[in-house]
Amino acid sequence: MAETGKRRISVLGSTGSIGVNTLDVVNQLGGRDAFEVVAITGNANVALLAEQAKTSGAKLAVTADDAHYGSLKEALSGTGIEVAAGRQALIEAGARDADLVMAAIVGTAGLAPTLAAAKRGADIALANKECLVSAGELFVKAVAKGGGRLIPVDSEHSAIFQSLEDDQHHAVERIVLTASGGPFRTWTREQMAGVTADIARAHPNWSMGLKISIGSASMFNKALEMIEAKHLFDVAPDQIEVIVHPQSIIHSMVGYRDGSVLAQLGSPDMRTAIGYALTYPNRSKLDVQRLDFAKLARLDFEAPDEMRFPALRLARTALERGGVQGAVMNAAEEISFHAFCAGRIGFLNMADIAEQVMDDMAGYGVAMTMDEVFAADAEARRRADEIIAKKEMAA
Repeated sequence: MAETGKRRISVLGSTGSIGVNTLDVVNQLGGRDAFEVVAITGNANVALLAEQAKTSGAKLAVTADDAHYGSLKEALSGTGIEVAAGRQALIEAGARDADLVMAAIVGTAGLAPTLAAAKRGADIALANKECLVSAGELFVKAVAKGGGRLIPVDSEHSAIFQSLEDDQHHAVERIVLTASGGPFRTWTREQMAGVTADIARAHPNWSMGLKISIGSASMFNKALEMIEAKHLFDVAPDQIEVIVHPQSIIHSMVGYRDGSVLAQLGSPDMRTAIGYALTYPNRSKLDVQRLDFAKLARLDFEAPDEMRFPALRLARTALERGGVQGAVMNAAEEISFHAFCAGRIGFLNMADIAEQVMDDMAGYGVAMTMDEVFAADAEARRRADEIIAKKEMAA
């Protein structure tokens, strides 16, 4: 905590949907009177990053792309705000002296700066899936060694976090992750085969960035959340369930050995989970929509179809195999996602490619260092690129 009594925070990935909502919540909770923004980072949206830096009074603004350094420097000229660019600058932003770091950089690019924050001892508000999917045990150990707390921000993991009773971990029977089912919940595989990125990004309930929206449509997001849950809550793979809940009102549940099930409910608005992370263990008033149960009338549930959404099956395979399979699955999916968005492969090819790379690298053991995680990630990306190139040549 700063000498002024303000809570010092950094937002890694401030220009994405989570980052934008985080700064909105900061304003709702008192803005500069309650928070000191140590650092914010973004990528290519320099105009928004500069505006956020000025509005929040950030001490440091970082663009991940060196090519945008000049534009950001010019936009913040005369403000006294420090400007930096590049991968190393992102890591240094994570290492700055903040009480809490919102880890909202999408993809493996967020791993190194978030790890830097964890090693320094900051509380980590975790919205980046890859930290746990790719480097679960190593990341959890780094947080514990640094002395900070790990507070999940994904709506599902926040719900579980809020539903876990103190000192009752031994009584947990199952973790139930809810999934909206995305825009293709009722589509056949034949229908899904022809969808484009523009169609896949249209989520029925949540307002999210492109990567997360398409991940929801393919259910790769839920697959990654299954792996996250294992590391966040120290449960066995067979204790993790997924249930499709189209209304996205129940955000996830915890089942206990006495038959009780505790759930966290709320409107589908990420600001609720963000606000909880920023003020944990307290709760502060937020301007989000309240549930009207009479208008809701009903809540529906259905089992997920792993034939139409094989990402869920791949997550179970990764959990059963262990080792670096989470990192491999994530890396192959990221490469496939970019290829899909570029029109190089079809929607259904993403899971096929991830599965092939996972099978090819099934013999890789447990990563003992972060360098080994990054090496497995790089190899999986290389193999996924190779598979995609061969598909294009054969087309």
